[in-house]
Amino acid sequence: MRAPFLTLGILTFLIGTLWIGQGTGLVHWPRSSFMISQMQWTYYGAALAALGVGLMGLGLMRR
Repeated sequence: MRAPFLTLGILTFLIGTLWIGQGTGLVHWPRSSFMISQMQWTYYGAALAALGVGLMGLGLMRR
């Protein structure tokens, strides 16, 4: 079960950091995104990135 937790954790972390970037206005991709410069998406992204870190940690701790 190590690989699925690591894979899901990495994907979750990357999506969370994308949401943080879009929410703060640092990332303008895709250009038509409704999330750009909307601060609430920064908070959602931070929570998702934290969940990803937790999943990666869980994957690394399991044997």
